[in-house]
Amino acid sequence: MTSITNTSFITLLYFTFFISLPFSTFASYNVSALFAFGDSTMDAGNNNHFNTPFRGDHLPYGRDLPNHVPTGRFSNGKLSTDYLVHILGLKDLLPAYLNSKVTDHDLLTGVTFGSGGSGLDNKTIGITKVLDLATQFEMFEEAMQRIRKSVGEEKSRDIIENALFIISIGTNDMLYNAYFLPVRLSQYGNVSRYQDFLLQNLLSFVQRLYGAGARRIIVAGLPPMGCLPLLVTLNSILPAKNWFQRVCNVQQNRDSQGYNTKLQSHIQSLHATLKGAKVGYFDIYTPILDMVQNPASYGFHQTHKGCCGTGLLEMGPICNVLDTTCPDASKYLFWDAVHPSQAGYWFLTQNGRKTVLPYVTS
Repeated sequence: MTSITNTSFITLLYFTFFISLPFSTFASYNVSALFAFGDSTMDAGNNNHFNTPFRGDHLPYGRDLPNHVPTGRFSNGKLSTDYLVHILGLKDLLPAYLNSKVTDHDLLTGVTFGSGGSGLDNKTIGITKVLDLATQFEMFEEAMQRIRKSVGEEKSRDIIENALFIISIGTNDMLYNAYFLPVRLSQYGNVSRYQDFLLQNLLSFVQRLYGAGARRIIVAGLPPMGCLPLLVTLNSILPAKNWFQRVCNVQQNRDSQGYNTKLQSHIQSLHATLKGAKVGYFDIYTPILDMVQNPASYGFHQTHKGCCGTGLLEMGPICNVLDTTCPDASKYLFWDAVHPSQAGYWFLTQNGRKTVLPYVTS
């Protein structure tokens, strides 16, 4: 019989206890709804309706969801937004707005408008052909019209003022325009200036949400980009200091840190201009890096490869039923070569629950 470490057992026990708790246990946050915007970390199936390779509506994606059915989530199971709506006492899963089964009643407690492959740069959208933030905002406005028609102007205003808005975006911009095809770097001169451009677009979107009534907003930073299995693989085959070694790229992680530092500074500035609003920074860099560097503390056995296929390059269409996947995804930080596993998302959510969630909901 395979032995289980004390850390792994405690993690499993806590995880099982957490997901079995009733909604009423978490109802003290007094949040009416959750609306999510951004990329694949927020997409619960919106991309299923478009002719794009950036889709997760096929096995083995979704294999560990309750019905073992792929929904379009880029994971083996739940996303952070799914755990968040449970913590907030709203519902079990946060559905995609374009899901045909979503009713007007479902809208009252929130949906996600996120689109896998999305970014803050139009060049990113030009590559991925998915929903940009402007289109996601138009969908939100459409949802608000449906809510107003359903419950009236006063009630809908109350829902929005007490709703939580979360934005997670920017990783694809760095992947495609800074590392894969660095055309933008020749235009802006360096990574830092390109990031300034991205952050200005992000801040404009936050202000647009505020103008629409949002008062509780969480903005996620970048992950340690150099630790994503896809970039670990690409960096390992390029002649450099760590040639043929599966280690994080230090410079790419520094790029993420620089972006996150600037984002936090911008968020502080927003407090002076967005009166009555609370904008919180969701640090995903620190917990992901800690999971990579200290896997045993989280019950992980592998943090440099994904669970799907070889774990080196597979994602989207090339993570499919033809691939052999690891038997237990909870032992992997990453599900595919870019996206966290359900276990990874759970630990990220627990970090956000302790840090940013109390601030924006108090």
